[in-house]
Amino acid sequence: MAAEKGAARSGWIDISYPLKKGMLHWPQDPVPPSVESNAMTVEEVGTITMSQMTINSHHGTHVDAPRHFFPDGKTIDEMPLDAIMGPARVIEIKDTESIKPQELELHNIQPGERILFKTVNSSYYQKEKFVEDFVHISTEGAHYLKDKRVSVVGIDYLAVGSFRDRDNLVEVHKVLVGNGIWVLEAIDLSGVKAGRYEIICLPIKIEHGDGAQARAILRAI
Repeated sequence: MAAEKGAARSGWIDISYPLKKGMLHWPQDPVPPSVESNAMTVEEVGTITMSQMTINSHHGTHVDAPRHFFPDGKTIDEMPLDAIMGPARVIEIKDTESIKPQELELHNIQPGERILFKTVNSSYYQKEKFVEDFVHISTEGAHYLKDKRVSVVGIDYLAVGSFRDRDNLVEVHKVLVGNGIWVLEAIDLSGVKAGRYEIICLPIKIEHGDGAQARAILRAI
């Protein structure tokens, strides 16, 4: 509770989900995520607790690197420190199917913007049961964002592309990360209003990583 009160006083909003056993994950993951706490007794200090995690680099709130879809692409440890630090904008999407150019055109998106999409997905994630028809970015929407030359795209579910449409899933990722756009997935925007914010998001530094868990926070500006 003390940490939450401190965050409230500072104005920062944590938009990352905690890593935990039973957390929401892609149904086709070969190994489900798990976090186990183990206590042991050390003669010199008494009881100590250490946790063991079984996760892949795309469980929980995470950043996709180009290497995720391009074998020779830039890796997560090569991501510029300020790539997801600075001004950002939360855009609320009304479409409950996908993020399409027609709705994006209403928001006057500018080159270099860091765009975070709040959708009905935010309510899905809280249920901790995978929803197959979550709101994703349409293929046309991905090309629109690429043409607008945004720098970051974030979404409030496990992937920017569709679960049910494999072609869309692959194409949307490739269009974004293949054009220098960093992708932030599984962010918690349930308590965030549309508007302009400052964002700080740093992924774990995994050598040659295709992605990594991240702590992401916002503050209204």
